[in-house]
Amino acid sequence: MSAGRPPTAANGARRRTAWTFLSNHARVLACLADDPTIRLRDVAARVGITERATQSIVADLAAAGIVTRTRIGRRNCYEIHRDVHMRFDVMHDLSVGDLLDFLALRKVPVSARPMGPVEAGWDGDAGRVAAPVTAARAS
Repeated sequence: MSAGRPPTAANGARRRTAWTFLSNHARVLACLADDPTIRLRDVAARVGITERATQSIVADLAAAGIVTRTRIGRRNCYEIHRDVHMRFDVMHDLSVGDLLDFLALRKVPVSARPMGPVEAGWDGDAGRVAAPVTAARAS
């Protein structure tokens, strides 16, 4: 393999796979939160995984107490338990609801989003909130 050539299967180097910030578990959970009566076939299509993988993920989420599956006629309805906390130590203080709320921001127009600390006048170094500058105050 010569230096400067990108790794490919042709020159013997291992190919890197694409990655995303959200795991398939998070993406399936977001789909169930968006539509609690969605078919797992449709979740699989949205996430880009097999229906069998989707079933396995939903079983994982149910076993962790994050989702409850209820049969209604021929369909399933999924209830998300938003108060369950994340599994990893570094995120244990965050709940499933916090994650879903964060993901839901992508659907809200920017003008309707709550202000972040900078827009609200947070002075990070001093640790205080200053009054936001308005057009009336600026003149």
